[in-house]
Amino acid sequence: MTQLTLTKHHGLGNDFLVAFHPAVADLPALARHLCDRRRGVGADGLLVGESEPGHAARMVLYNADGTRPEMSGNGIRCFAQAVAMRRGDHLDQLILTDAGQRLVTLAPTSDPTVVHASVDMGEVAPLAEPADWHAIGADPLRLVSHLSVGNPHSVVGVDDVDEVDLLSLGRIVPYVNLEIIEPGPEAHAITLRVHESGAGITEACGTGACAALVAAHRQGHCGRRAEVILNGGSLEIEWRAGDDRVLMTGPVELEHTGELPAP
Repeated sequence: MTQLTLTKHHGLGNDFLVAFHPAVADLPALARHLCDRRRGVGADGLLVGESEPGHAARMVLYNADGTRPEMSGNGIRCFAQAVAMRRGDHLDQLILTDAGQRLVTLAPTSDPTVVHASVDMGEVAPLAEPADWHAIGADPLRLVSHLSVGNPHSVVGVDDVDEVDLLSLGRIVPYVNLEIIEPGPEAHAITLRVHESGAGITEACGTGACAALVAAHRQGHCGRRAEVILNGGSLEIEWRAGDDRVLMTGPVELEHTGELPAP
């Protein structure tokens, strides 16, 4: 029987399983099986690592529902921690994803299970309004930005993120990551809640935090660098003035390691 070696990590509560070179033909089915929180291990997604010339590794992401998104900000930080564990070092990593290559810089902490990871997320690009967006019913006077951070995002400014039925709205546009944001509570901070494509409401979204910072800055709500506060914690996001690339920094924690029989 084939055994799967897995590690489980989380970035601000956004949790992922990581498997390198799994000898499994149907990876979407494997993701659905492993990520099921009642019948599997439980996670927001499965990160599959493969060898890639010129890179520390190639990362392929499968959501909990088996779909394959292009990119995950929290996911790539978790993946980088797993790569560092395999290599036995905390050197910079160039990781290839479906959205292109990303450079990750790791910094160890006094806790051997926790690292801080900074990722050059590249440039944020505009997107066309997604299909069925009119059904959201967003106030035309509010901030609305459709942006790509390697994957699609729709960012909506609101008065109070806790007063919005985000689950219902997210189900209207399930193929896009939907973020609702409000300024503050401190200066140079943004509060964000997110409904992620393929995973539903999650504790945090790294690419969503990047999109939110760019959208909020363009609307004059914050500078080019801000703390983005999510349900699971905070990320530091900087939209660099020189080259318009976005830098994301935040913690990653190893939760578990183990082996399971492949389904």
